[in-house]
Amino acid sequence: MEALYRTLDEGKVGIFESPTGTGKSLSLICGALTWLRDHQERKRREAARLLEARAASSNGSGGQGDAGQGSSSSVDPSSSSSEPDWITDFVQKKAEKDLADKLWEEEMKRKRREERVEMMRRNVQLKYALKRKSGEDDEAARLLQLSKDSLEEAGQGAELEVGEEELILAEYESDDEAKPRSRFCDEEDEDDLEEEHVMKIYYCSRTHSQLAQFVHEVQKSPFAGDVSLVSLGSRQNLCINEEVRRLGSVQLINDRCTEMQKNKHEKREKPAEEEPKRRRGAAKAVCPFSKHEGLLALRDEALVTVRDIEQLVALGKETKACPYYGGRMAIPAAQLVVLPYQTLLHEGTRRASGIRLKDQVVIIDEAHNLTDTITCIYSSELTGSQICCAHSQLSQYMERYRKRLKAKNLMYIKQILFVLEGLVHVLGGKAGLNPQSQVTEPETKLMTINNFLFSAKIDNINLFKVLRYFEKSLLSRKLYGFVERYQGTGVSINTSTSNKENRRTEGLSRFLETLQSGQQLQPDQKVAEEEKRSSLSSPMMQVEGFLFALTNANKDGRVVVQKQGTLAQGSVKFLLLNPAVHFAPVLKDCRAVIIAGGTMQPVADFKEQLLLSAGLSADRIAEFSCGHVIPPENILPIVLCSGPSGQELDFTFQNRDSPQMMDETGRILSNLCNVVPGGVVCFFPSYEYERRVLAHWESGGVLTRLAAKKKIFQEPKKASQVEQVLTEYSRCIQRCSQFPGSLTGALLLSVVGGKMSEGINFSDDLGRCVVMVGMPYPNIMSPELQEKMAYLDKNMPRVGGRSPGSALVENLCMKAVNQSIGRAIRHRGDYACIVLLDRRYSRPATLQKLPEWIRGSTQVQPSFGPAFSHIRKFFLEKRKQQNGV
Repeated sequence: MEALYRTLDEGKVGIFESPTGTGKSLSLICGALTWLRDHQERKRREAARLLEARAASSNGSGGQGDAGQGSSSSVDPSSSSSEPDWITDFVQKKAEKDLADKLWEEEMKRKRREERVEMMRRNVQLKYALKRKSGEDDEAARLLQLSKDSLEEAGQGAELEVGEEELILAEYESDDEAKPRSRFCDEEDEDDLEEEHVMKIYYCSRTHSQLAQFVHEVQKSPFAGDVSLVSLGSRQNLCINEEVRRLGSVQLINDRCTEMQKNKHEKREKPAEEEPKRRRGAAKAVCPFSKHEGLLALRDEALVTVRDIEQLVALGKETKACPYYGGRMAIPAAQLVVLPYQTLLHEGTRRASGIRLKDQVVIIDEAHNLTDTITCIYSSELTGSQICCAHSQLSQYMERYRKRLKAKNLMYIKQILFVLEGLVHVLGGKAGLNPQSQVTEPETKLMTINNFLFSAKIDNINLFKVLRYFEKSLLSRKLYGFVERYQGTGVSINTSTSNKENRRTEGLSRFLETLQSGQQLQPDQKVAEEEKRSSLSSPMMQVEGFLFALTNANKDGRVVVQKQGTLAQGSVKFLLLNPAVHFAPVLKDCRAVIIAGGTMQPVADFKEQLLLSAGLSADRIAEFSCGHVIPPENILPIVLCSGPSGQELDFTFQNRDSPQMMDETGRILSNLCNVVPGGVVCFFPSYEYERRVLAHWESGGVLTRLAAKKKIFQEPKKASQVEQVLTEYSRCIQRCSQFPGSLTGALLLSVVGGKMSEGINFSDDLGRCVVMVGMPYPNIMSPELQEKMAYLDKNMPRVGGRSPGSALVENLCMKAVNQSIGRAIRHRGDYACIVLLDRRYSRPATLQKLPEWIRGSTQVQPSFGPAFSHIRKFFLEKRKQQNGV
């Protein structure tokens, strides 16, 4: 906490490593909020001092003001230039007055804000009066029914003159770079979002469950009653409109929500009496939970009490106000904002959410994969199906509304079509034909951005202007509405439409159906199927993201072109090589940044690739690492170099598939299961290797021997089944502990980097032993990894005589290992044995990359006998301690 306080006070970037179970979250909360409280108090005292000095100065010179003015009026104007002192004095006093006025205004704003929050805290009657005002049950029910009816009618069609006006692009006359008016907020909302941002801390983590856990720690802390906190999340997590939530897919929920927001603001901007007289269709659906008064009430209540995402959703349902937009409105006045990685790290999302980082504090928790996270956020991929689908949709759109589109719109639409045709050309196909019937030669190419643009013949297109057009015209959204209207109907919704127009919509429908029928998925992949359908119904949004990626500097990225059997299966993928370029604005704007994690080792490449490459000076980086809270005798880490039969443990790619190596691994696990109580978690380097080993063990009877001592569980590939497997695994261990018998616990077979290598808590009997089979090196033949290595070798300095590319491979491997073995020790009374099966772990450079809390006590055992003896003695002593012997 002291190191954190000092780092924030000095405005540095801190790398903090604190193992799970050492109180990391509570230390971050107490250290950061104590600093924030002290910082605000110092600012208040300084402001009060300046205001008092100004008031005293004004009172002291009040009687001399007139005399001064009189004497100055008698001075000859021609002599004023030779007497600059009074001018200097005047300018200085004016500056002091302006500063005092500004401080006074800020002080008044702060007092009003605090009074409002305090009033909401204490005046329960006012709080529920606002709640009733925002309720208006009858009106909400009517709007909700309208929303439901609109959704039911979607896709059934309407007459052209009734429903299609909103699909037509507005006149686009300018390419200027002026900031467009937000399309999500009306003037009242904008005024509210423009509210002054108080000094705050942004805390972000990887998953919503981790964020909820952090909020619960805040609720238990001494700051729970004083701090104003707001939790941000995605629409999928925060939406309370059941008709929208029912859509399932993230993309469909986002599109429907923004469409209803647009309908709301169009209704305000165009009063009914000002609309031109025309035949009215069905009223556009407006979300009943987006009323301004309700959002304001929810904002105030959210700031009064610390709530996690689920509690914020419950508050939204109670007040009938949207938690997504209400939470965003609470950002300016909040002292602590809790949000996911993507919302903070992606510049567009950050801007759209109303997040301002200037002179604020950012804490990034669970940051061991921060580099990879930024790389993934800013990488982008398009399949041949998506490109062809986007081209077909946009062509249909242009043909249908050609006569109603202005010249500038047509020009940009033709440019976008030209770009799409270029992307299809790179994949070896031709736009306008079915991508599934176009056969291509399998091939993988890796290109620079410039070479890709030349190869696609789109190097003459100004992508910055095209992206600006996407943003201002809302083309992706309007195209999505167009497709949603006609998809699957096969006929025009207007019976008076010409046969030519019928053929146009029929062609679009047939093309989409053809694409989707070719993407057959298994029934157990329902969510993935929904996402795929969504990506084909609105692929222009993915196209927009890919074009944005192509605007990176040529040296900062590469494009992977993969041709498969057909054009539909091919893909173009942008790979970001320099994540520092997108992290630099965060480092530049923030007062201080804290990068924290349970296992941050190795940090050398992290500092070089993400901080120093972003222009950060080495003296602004602070590092802190602490050991574990458990006593040394509670942890037994062992590097095992050979098995029971003397077989050397060398799980290199060339040796690991040998029957001898698989049999030796089985013998080691069998011996461990005989002496380890409770749960044993065994990590394999990949799903494929796990499959081959299990097949060999089954044929050789190894699984039968293992099952005699431990019930065997296997990590599922589907995330939806993880909770069920963990529950059964836990229950089995509890039963074996309560009712001793032949089974002594359970064996869980997992994969490094899989569902159970991060974020899962194997405390106490759930993880008495963690076994790491081999070293999980990434696929060195991957073109993406090879290009990343080449980039680092070219742009980064050598460290310890090794090339940065080689160090990257080693570090990726050891980060995965450290995350997996960190699943076991979760609190100060816990104990466990960690067994690393591979002689390569014994290399000094590799041992140095293990977490600090096990590095010093790790034993390297050349043979199995002494290692097994240590393990058996370790658990015998723990059993005696538990029995009080």
